[in-house]
Amino acid sequence: MARVAFKMKLYPGKLEEYKSRHDNLWPELKQLLKQSGIKDYSIFLDEETNILFGSLHIEKPEQLDGLPNHLIMKKWWSYMKDLMETNPDNSPVSIPLNEVFYLK
Repeated sequence: MARVAFKMKLYPGKLEEYKSRHDNLWPELKQLLKQSGIKDYSIFLDEETNILFGSLHIEKPEQLDGLPNHLIMKKWWSYMKDLMETNPDNSPVSIPLNEVFYLK
């Protein structure tokens, strides 16, 4: 099982709405993420910098490459674009993080 981590940037003052939208995650998006092999997906926030830190487990990390092709993923990104930094296709600006330590 691979661990994947990344960071994103939340706009100031958008935390409550960000949390609310994730608390009400669309069932079809949840299903897509699970079908893609994602497990133990968490997002944390550094409130001083508004940096979001995402962490997930997945059997085959290359399965993440197909997510941008799904209509529900594109709709979610469009829905979230007013809350965070995004790319021209509305996907979040997501910067991969390299693991430097892991205590098992």
